[in-house]
Amino acid sequence: MMKYELLPEQLIYEGSVPESVFFVPDEISNERLALTHSAEWINKLNTGNISAKEQRKIGFPYSPGLIHREKVITQGTLDAAFHALNAGCGANIAGGTHHAYADSGEGFCLLNDMAVAANALLAENAVKQILIIDLDVHQGNGTAKIFGQKPEVFTFSMHGKNNYPLHKEKSDLDIELEDGTDDKKYLAVLDTHLIPLIEQVEPDFIFYLSGVDVLASDKLGRLGLSLPGCKERDRKVIQACHRYKIPVCVALGGGYSADLKIITEAHANTFRLLADYYL
Repeated sequence: MMKYELLPEQLIYEGSVPESVFFVPDEISNERLALTHSAEWINKLNTGNISAKEQRKIGFPYSPGLIHREKVITQGTLDAAFHALNAGCGANIAGGTHHAYADSGEGFCLLNDMAVAANALLAENAVKQILIIDLDVHQGNGTAKIFGQKPEVFTFSMHGKNNYPLHKEKSDLDIELEDGTDDKKYLAVLDTHLIPLIEQVEPDFIFYLSGVDVLASDKLGRLGLSLPGCKERDRKVIQACHRYKIPVCVALGGGYSADLKIITEAHANTFRLLADYYL
């Protein structure tokens, strides 16, 4: 999608984020992937032995370039997470592939970047307790399933009740929203849960999936947020991380408005806020 190219160009052009803070990741290693994904699934991705049925579930036809892209995206989130340990925040201008399960892909997601990064942080004893805040309009079903039996990772998904996926997994906390939920209702629900959840879980690291498919203009979203409402949502999460001095790693997530300018502006707001608080 064009947004991945336009977003960094816009941020640099307007001076919101200096070019010097951007980085280009390599492919993630099989060893890192194996902390989250099954050996069979990793082998299928590496060899291209993905069935037609599996490709339909993913939504993309197999190609070596697609696998390379997914591995680079996943490494990007991992790099951003380790950077956040020292800098307070790190972000990926892609990622948020929360529909990928340990042993399969789904919904345009082949590898679960936040799950891979979370498990890597835990494996290296860099953190002890992680909170994943998933505010994409779609439930983070793959993430919920991967961490269903892992108390070191608390999964919070606030999503459209009637939206994809039809079968939703059980997160540690799921908040389902009705179609057409507007700024006032959405932000009130977030206020009800965000700070109490941080104080309850006491994470020493947060992953934030900041999908902008919550916008009223989104072709797939069904919710009713405005651009200012979406920005206020991001501000609340980023401000809370900063206030509690909890390192945060942000990934882009979805955004499917017909007007590319709206998508780019909504995503850019997330990074402008990160720059305001951390640069």
